[in-house]
Amino acid sequence: MTLVAGVDSSTQSCKVVIRDLETGAVVRSGRASHPDGSSVDPAHWWTALLEAISAAGGLEDVAAISVGGQQHGMVALAADGTVVRDALLWNDTRSAGAASDLIAEFGAQALAERTGLVPVASFTSTKLRWLRDAEPANAARVAAVALPHDWLTWRLRGFGPGSESPLGPDLEALTTDRSDASGTGYWNPTSGEYDRDLLSAALGHDAILPRVLGPAESPGLVHETIAASAPILGPGAGDNAAAGLGLGAAEGDVVVSIGTSGTVFAVTATPVRDVGGTVAGFASASGDFLPLIATLNAARVLDAFARILGVDHHELSRLALDAEPGAGGSLLVPYFEGERTPNLPTATASLTGLTLASATRENFARAAFEGMLCALADGLDAILSQGVEARRILVVGGAAQSPSVALVASQVFDVPVEIPEPGEYVAAGAAVQAAWVLTGSRPTWPVATFASPVPDSRPEIRAAYAAAAATYSA
Repeated sequence: MTLVAGVDSSTQSCKVVIRDLETGAVVRSGRASHPDGSSVDPAHWWTALLEAISAAGGLEDVAAISVGGQQHGMVALAADGTVVRDALLWNDTRSAGAASDLIAEFGAQALAERTGLVPVASFTSTKLRWLRDAEPANAARVAAVALPHDWLTWRLRGFGPGSESPLGPDLEALTTDRSDASGTGYWNPTSGEYDRDLLSAALGHDAILPRVLGPAESPGLVHETIAASAPILGPGAGDNAAAGLGLGAAEGDVVVSIGTSGTVFAVTATPVRDVGGTVAGFASASGDFLPLIATLNAARVLDAFARILGVDHHELSRLALDAEPGAGGSLLVPYFEGERTPNLPTATASLTGLTLASATRENFARAAFEGMLCALADGLDAILSQGVEARRILVVGGAAQSPSVALVASQVFDVPVEIPEPGEYVAAGAAVQAAWVLTGSRPTWPVATFASPVPDSRPEIRAAYAAAAATYSA
């Protein structure tokens, strides 16, 4: 049996999943936690990756491995390979003002044409501009800029600061893939080239950037000090693009992911450029394109209401199922942590429409599910407005198996919904990359379906939510 491994280095943890090359069946896996926060020392990711590899039984019998990682995180490296400061993650909103500054300097239309993006606080370019303005001494030390998966792949190859790494700090050896490069704000997904003027405008000077690899291109081997068998490395990918690979998503598919953040993305043959900035025109890990919206508030909305009501998630779902659609007029706009779509970094949530009769535990639970999914449905509408066709929606993430998620999704999305079996789809997509570089062909591993709820359109739910959300102004 030939084995391949995929890594998901996410905001919260690192997962390593080892699969059979022929069937895609999971053979074993391992996990290690990451620290909380939106600003993290990347050394924690490296430690967690090694722990997760060990927990998964090591790599000695693994032929290939690839790393999927959280997008956008700013890993700023000095000339000696050390990390200049803690990495600012995608969910760190302190660079919202920097995003506005870049738009004012270049114009939204020009930025969309040059990069497929209009900057918001999550993108790497805005974090570099924040660094330039808030910590100029640190900005001056930056010799190279990488993203989380780039940095971990580099470390697996044996590179890194000083005595910590056998091959030393060769910054020119950094690599990335087109999906992660497309989320920086200084790479053009159409031409495949970095926009050095935008990088310099963000950071204040030029810097070394990772070489962008193709979907089946390997950066090299895992160093023998990490795995004596030296597995071949895949190019790696941003988390959403890796999930798309893991799900086997193709044109006509839209993926709705309910995790720490919420994302909605489609697979398209041509790039999308939204001058309004709502839809990010990312590239996919397969050579296509990946128009995407992200929300800052997804599964944590359900966490909050489970805590408020003093129940677990199973009971929260049961309560919501006991309420009528529309939650008796109770309506949640779930901007607990600010919001990215719409771009409201300082917003807070609101629960409105309450009467003495409607203020029940059941309606509160139902409002939580409806508010979260209506916000994601708004994102779907934004993607469809760019001419994207949707034939089915795949709902994934930790909350996707909730019966209330399935029911409400069938009522607020106007496209047939499928819920795949629970799985580590980012790690699965990274494993697809590993198999691809090993064999030269993209594998087509089966994805089982958990549920296919009957469509039950309830436009009144969306209409009520739209009216409440309109009271916020971007």
